[in-house]
Parts: sequence; structure tokens; C-alpha cells
Amino acid sequence: MSTRSKRQKLQHETAVNGTSSSQSNGTSKMGSLDYSYPPKRPIRIGGASGGFTDRQRSIMSFARDMDVDVIIGDWMSEMTMQWHGAAKTDFVKAGKSDSERAGLYDPSFMGTLSPALPYLQERKVKLAVNAGASDTKMLAELVAKTVQEQGLQLKVAWIQGDEVMDVVNRLLKEGEKFENLCRGGNLEDWDFEPLAAQCYLGGAGIAKALEAGADIVICGRVSDAAGVVGASMWWHGWDRNQDLDQVASSLMAGHLIECSSYVCGGYYSGFKSLFGGCENVGFPIAEIHNDGTFVLSKEPGTGGEMSIGTATSQILYEIQGPRYYGSDVVALLEEVTMEQIGKDQVRVSGVKGDLPPTTTKVGISARGGYQAEFHYYFCGLDLKEKATWTERQIRHSMGKNASRFTRLEFQLVGRCPEDPEDQEAATADFRIFVQARNKDLIGANSMEGFQRWCMENFLQSCPGASIENDLRQSSGKEYFEYWAALLPQSEIPHTVQLLWNGQSIDVPPAANLKDYGTFYDTRQWTYDTPSPADLSSFGPTTRGPLGWIALGRSGDKASDANVGLFVRHDDEWEWLRSLLSVEKMKQLLGREYNGKEVDRFEIPGLKAVHFLLHDHIRGGGWASTSTLDGLAKNVCEYLRAKHVDIPTAFLERGKV
Repeated sequence: MSTRSKRQKLQHETAVNGTSSSQSNGTSKMGSLDYSYPPKRPIRIGGASGGFTDRQRSIMSFARDMDVDVIIGDWMSEMTMQWHGAAKTDFVKAGKSDSERAGLYDPSFMGTLSPALPYLQERKVKLAVNAGASDTKMLAELVAKTVQEQGLQLKVAWIQGDEVMDVVNRLLKEGEKFENLCRGGNLEDWDFEPLAAQCYLGGAGIAKALEAGADIVICGRVSDAAGVVGASMWWHGWDRNQDLDQVASSLMAGHLIECSSYVCGGYYSGFKSLFGGCENVGFPIAEIHNDGTFVLSKEPGTGGEMSIGTATSQILYEIQGPRYYGSDVVALLEEVTMEQIGKDQVRVSGVKGDLPPTTTKVGISARGGYQAEFHYYFCGLDLKEKATWTERQIRHSMGKNASRFTRLEFQLVGRCPEDPEDQEAATADFRIFVQARNKDLIGANSMEGFQRWCMENFLQSCPGASIENDLRQSSGKEYFEYWAALLPQSEIPHTVQLLWNGQSIDVPPAANLKDYGTFYDTRQWTYDTPSPADLSSFGPTTRGPLGWIALGRSGDKASDANVGLFVRHDDEWEWLRSLLSVEKMKQLLGREYNGKEVDRFEIPGLKAVHFLLHDHIRGGGWASTSTLDGLAKNVCEYLRAKHVDIPTAFLERGKV
């Protein structure tokens, strides 16, 4: 009997006999089970947090008020991992023991979890979260201590293996290049000294922890979708080597709900229809069936919606091409379809799976130096001339010091419309942004340095100019550089640690792995539509913003940016896919186009065209960029504001 069949037989016997603590919620409050062999009923997974800034009621709301089997949540990001990783390096260099320092895990997590613990136990709900950052063990021990203090019997496990700076250093000595995924080049040639490295673990460790009986699984840098993948593999007994389509579907379900309310209307370009209840947009639930198909719904009695539109928006967020890579499986996206089966219910199907890659992503952090910004505010007419006037004055004050900055930019942000309705509408921000290796060059609160060079020109400035009244931004702060590369999965010391009995469980990679190449751009295919329609065939047109018809979403992938645009009707899809070629995208980007590659693919079932803009976030990504859109979340809205010729018949249906 295969491993898969053995697991499914065990699950079936457990559901009937109730003999295994690791499957205790097989007879949960959700009603009687279908005991037919081999499928179980679907697993219901709630997405409770998309980041440390999310609402703290999330775990409590799921554990107390909603019918779910597992709650997942994401408190990590590249940003928080860099903060914590750098701090841990400092503590280690200072010789501080764990008992002598604060825990470098998410500081808000316990406030979200602690009130919900009794409900997790009472209702037999499991929890799998990545909140451990650089101190996953310390957070897990704190959770276990809090469980004990509340008189509960919840079992806590934690996932180890994502901190890999020692592995990176060893492989560098052995000749590994760690090529940058976005812009190329080798790590050994980087101008910065690596200080921390975290790799993205998959869901297999979470599955093993739940199989061993864990009620709460604390992770560090697992992938955002890993909680859903692990919970689904545990529940359905899926095998990474055999059930590729099913595991891939759970990967996409995880991608859809891991950012919590994003998939329920948050950041949705059709938001204008969702003002009722916008103060409290609901959290999502994925009901994942044994065949891998899943149904998305949302928290009842809350704002937002679960629709094909909101789900399509989220599936297009932060992907890089037709393949979506995970450590456990690769999901193929071109055949994905969605069906609205009821109010706030969307069925997702068509996800195909391929073998997991030999590698996983690793993020390597370094201290980049210091950065600062100074703001003038210009009002009224002749804003470009006012900006030029002020830039010339500031450059004169800097003199030869201007060349000492590693980055110096003068940015005019905003425009004054004709006949402005008020003074604020007529005001633009003139932003002076600098980076330097030496903090003294910033020169905060001194007679020399960046802040002084900007400020001293105020009394000879142009008309309609004022300066910021809060100088903290120009006093200088440390910033980090980020290097995204690939690490062989075979080199990762991935384990599960069970706190209640001290047992350690190894989590090897899947038995069958596939080599997809070195760079993302060589292992993703790109194409214009093979049979574009004649745009004139759609009839008379009206010049206007693309966003009158197209919805969309964008996000960051290190220094790359992704953009997905989609429409609501079949004829609009024929028009959109024919209009949006690679060259048209470059044209729409205008001055934002950096001259580098643009990849394109289509998801016909979602009426969507997707683009990957290589190295679009100038300066290397969110941590070190000078752009206001450091996470590339706004580039889609910029593109939706660009004017194109839209078939008038489409507009007669109503604008987005």
C-alpha cells in the first residue's frame, strides 16, 4: 500500500473511531463527516493576518465565532526579517545570551493570540503562523508558557531551518555564486557585507507538526502560503510526489488568503462599490476539497465581498509568471478558472501542479548605510521652474559633497491643476532624497551636511515655497540592502521541534525535484497574444483611462514588479489581450519604463493579462529604494490612469 493510501486509510479510521489526537478535529462542530473512503470532508482554513500591521481581532474572531479547522496567519515580511536579522547579529556580536535580550519575533503577535487560546482548545481549532522571525524558538516557548498559565493543554511546535547565514557562508567558500534573481550578478561581488539570510520553507514541516499532534505551530520564514499547504497536506494525506495538482491548488489557496482581507475587497480596484461596511472588511476562508478544488468565502456580517473580481485581484498579486514556485510544488496558473457559486462564494479550479524545484528563495540582508529626505512644498504656477530653481541652489550648497552621496535625487511629486479648488490641491511636494555610507554626510542638526544644505536656501527660494516643519526625516536613518537568490533545498536543515516531548523531526525535501534553471527570467515563458484581434473591429472608441474598463493589481518581487490587469466581459477580454502587448506596456509605463525586460502571459479563464517588470523598483527593492512606491503596489493604479482608446460600447455598460 502506498504512503498516500496508508495515510488516507488512517484518516478514515480516525474519523470513525476518534483514536488519534493529531486528527481530533475530524469530528468537529461542523457536523457529520462523509465517511466514504478515501475522501474526507473539505478542510476549512481561515486567513487571519497578512502582516504585522493587520487587525488584532483576527485570531479571536476565527477561533470564537467561525467554523474553521485551522487558522493561518503571516506576520513576517522582508522588511521585518531584515530588522530582526540585523538586531540578532548585533546581539551575537555583543555576546548576549538569549536570556539577556528581547525576543526578536513579532512584538504584536502575543496580543493577538493570547485572548483566543481558550477558544482554540474548546473548539479544537489548529493554528499555524509565521511570526517567529529571528527567534522562533523563543516565541514558541512563550506561547507554551502562556498556554500553561491559562491552564490549557494545547501542544506547541516550532519550525527550524529558515535562518541560513552559516549555510550561505559555507557554500560561498565552496564556490556557490548566489546570482541575484532580479538583476543578475554574483553575491561575492556585492558591495555590502551580508549579515543575515533567511530562506523560504514550504508547508511540509507544518504538515509533520500537525501529524505529530501539534495544536499550534510557530514558524519563522516559511512562505506566505505554507500554512495552507501544510494544513491541507495533513488533513487530506496528500503526498508531494504524487498529488501534484492537489498540493498546487492548496498553494494557490494559500496565496489567495494569506494576505487576509486583500482577497475580500482590500486594495481592490473596484472598491467604489464596497463603501458599505468598508470600516470592517472581512477575513477570508478557504474550503479545500480532497481533489484540490476549493471554495473561497469570507467572514459573515462584515464589509467587503468575496467575488471573482476580488479573488482575481489577489491571485494576480505578487506573482512572477505562469509558474508559481513553492518549496513543495510548482503551481501552473494559465488554466485557472473561477465561478461565482453564491453570495460571497467563489469556486477556484484548474490549478495544475509540477514537481517542486531543487532550490528555494533565500533573502540575504546587509547594512546599506544611511538615508534621509528633505521636503519643500511648492504652490501654484510654474512648479517645474520652481523645482529647478531650488535644485540648483541646493546643489550649489553641497558643492563637491554632492558626489559623495551614493544616491541623490530631486523629485517633484504632484501637479497643480488648472483653477484649483483649494490651496492643498495646488500644492506639490519637492522631495530631496539621499543615501550615503557615512552618516556624517547626512549631518543632522549640525552646521554641515544634508539637512543644513537644504534648509539654508529657504530665504532665497522661489515664490510659493515652504519647508517641512518636522525635520526628523532629514536627520538620517539606517537602511538595508536586500539580495534575492536561490539556495539548494538539500542544504537546508529543516526540522520540526515538539516542545511537549522534546522530539525533533527531520523534514527532507520531496523525493522528486526538478531543476528549473538559475534565474526567474529563464524559467518563465513570455509571449504576446498569439492571435490579436483588429482593435478597429470593436467599433467607435472614446479616449479615457484604461481603468474605466480594466481592474488590476500589482506588487513587488524583490526589485521586480508584477502587474496584472483583467476585465469583466468576454469581448472586453478579446480587446484587452489584443491591446496589451509587451510594447504597449512599455509605452504605457512612459518615463517609468527602465529599458529592461518585460515578461507577459495570460490567464484566459480570469480574463487577465500579467506582466513582470524586471528590476522596476529602482535602488534594489523596498529596503533601499528612493521611489515612493517601494512595494510596487501603486504601479497598477498608475497604469489604470493612463489614457487609451476604449470601445464606446464597453463604456455604455458602466465604468469600473
